[in-house]
Amino acid sequence: MALGAAAGTWGAHIPSLKASYGLSEASLSLVLLAAGIGTIGSLLLAGRIVGRFGARAAAGAGALVMSLMLGMLLGVPGLAALVGAALVFGAAASLFDVAINTEGSALEALGGRAVMSNLHGMFSVGGMTGAAVASLLLDAGIAPRVQLFAVALAIAVVTLGASRGMLETHAGSDDDDGAAKSHFVWPTGVLLAIGLLVFAGMTAEGVMYDWCVLYLNQELGMPQASAALGYATFSAAMALTRFGGDALRARHSERKLLRAGALLATVTMAAVLLIAHAWAAMIGFAVVGAGLALVAPILFNAATRVPGVSRAAAIAAVTSVGYSGFMIGPPLIGAIATATSLTLALGVVVVAAALLTFGAHYVPEARRPAG
Repeated sequence: MALGAAAGTWGAHIPSLKASYGLSEASLSLVLLAAGIGTIGSLLLAGRIVGRFGARAAAGAGALVMSLMLGMLLGVPGLAALVGAALVFGAAASLFDVAINTEGSALEALGGRAVMSNLHGMFSVGGMTGAAVASLLLDAGIAPRVQLFAVALAIAVVTLGASRGMLETHAGSDDDDGAAKSHFVWPTGVLLAIGLLVFAGMTAEGVMYDWCVLYLNQELGMPQASAALGYATFSAAMALTRFGGDALRARHSERKLLRAGALLATVTMAAVLLIAHAWAAMIGFAVVGAGLALVAPILFNAATRVPGVSRAAAIAAVTSVGYSGFMIGPPLIGAIATATSLTLALGVVVVAAALLTFGAHYVPEARRPAG
């Protein structure tokens, strides 16, 4: 939930960054690109860090640095410092992400039943909460800089306390058979295929996180306080779908679930952009969130079933490819928006979801979890 709250706060305050520093779409894209580069760069070491120090320590360290950078985003002296803060923010969030996903996979193995969708559902609850709180505070006239500092402090306190309850060691760790490696592995074969699908899903999801509020505010004329609710509805729908996702995964083919959700997101986002009405967009963003909800739980867990690679390394490997969507998406949207319009640029979500629809065929089927 903490990671989602940080992402939700970040997404809701993209217009605040743009306004505070007087950024153009191109300059804003540079900041978002820096966060993406930090995310990808961190993944080269995240598997090794988690393997050596454990998910508990890695999660605590990542959360602390992530919170510090979030609190500083509107307090740095200029664009160059902002780019640096975004770079470190992305790197710390990435380490935190790998650590908690590794923990989630271990809990599935220990418990013998699916829990990953529920855990990802809490990420969406966090995103919804972060965006909704930002909306309320903006409406109340609280300065964005004060908001970011307060939210960052709350996230730091909560995560450092919660990480103490994480597992010290994991079943199925690197020592099981001597073959699994905790260092970063370049994805090939099945891992690469899964990574490319994560790339499509993360491109669509990342574009929604970074640009949906600005789209409602700039293109459709909604006040920022109301526009922030667009992020909240997107995250809320993801959360609700993910909370039912483990039951769906236990009863239905993961491949079919992935294909159906991606197709729903494709059709709905295309309709949103064609209708171009604020409240139609609000409803549409919720449906898109539901369609994309099971992408990460299905694909991350599929990666951990690849033999010869530790959970942390497998997640880091597919995430390194997948999170490139977060790195490529922002500058791509900025470039298209500068040349045409933000409305047309958001068609990238339609394309990414369509590719995920067709690529779902390559997801290896899993045995349905017991219980």
